[in-house]
Amino acid sequence: MRELVILSGKGGTGKTSITAALTALGESLVVCDCDVDAADLHLLLAPTIKESYQFSGGHEAQIDPARCTQCGECLELCRFEAITPDFQVDPFSCEGCKVCVHFCPAQAIDFLETVDGDYFVSDTRFGPMVHARLHIAAENSGKLVTVVRRKAQEIAAAQKKNYILVDGPPGIGCPVIASLTGAHAVLLVTEPTVSGRHDLERAAGLTAFFKIPTYALINKCDLNPQITEELVQLCEERNFPVLGRLPYDPVFIQAMVAGKTLPEYTDGLLVEELKNLWTKLQVALQKTA
Repeated sequence: MRELVILSGKGGTGKTSITAALTALGESLVVCDCDVDAADLHLLLAPTIKESYQFSGGHEAQIDPARCTQCGECLELCRFEAITPDFQVDPFSCEGCKVCVHFCPAQAIDFLETVDGDYFVSDTRFGPMVHARLHIAAENSGKLVTVVRRKAQEIAAAQKKNYILVDGPPGIGCPVIASLTGAHAVLLVTEPTVSGRHDLERAAGLTAFFKIPTYALINKCDLNPQITEELVQLCEERNFPVLGRLPYDPVFIQAMVAGKTLPEYTDGLLVEELKNLWTKLQVALQKTA
């Protein structure tokens, strides 16, 4: 079993569309959406939810009015101003630091687990999918990403699947680190723009730090040929190969509007390039430890 994480370093490069296309082209795989803050892979794969679980990623203080003496100690100590004058805890302001719990003279404050999101095991027309939804203003998305990946690994092992495809979050923060730690390889999807180049450098630095085999795909490569060549040079300097270049084509948007993956919607040049990409990725994954 090999796990491939698809990252971008930024939003809008076409990462999710590429993931969906590879899911349609591949066989014997489990796909998971680790962009738990703004999941959208389900819009193309239309999963049917089979199992649903609650995710608890943190704690929140709660004052018991029966025990509270209203001494004001918690009001004074809370630097986040999460305690209201009538001695209630504002859940949107509470950071779960536990200072009020520790110093309450009456021991009237409980520290309860919070329900911060949900994650799902689903079936799609291409096979199993694991995805999640973080609640509004909830934190600990990195923990939820880890839960999603572990569930995908369990399913892949139980069903003897060959691959796990991970649609990773944008950026280089905690959720991204949680999505790639321990993976067999990373595919960086970039675009020939100034911000695309900048964020490719950041993402490449992250994968280099974790010593994960890295490959690149340049999407919309014909929009700015000069920056495309700069991206190729950057990849050569960082010692990871460019496995493909996709030209700009409105058919990507048309497929999304139709709620289909690209291989389902068309059989043109882009699909042939994606087939070649998937073949190269399979060869690269088999070489990983």
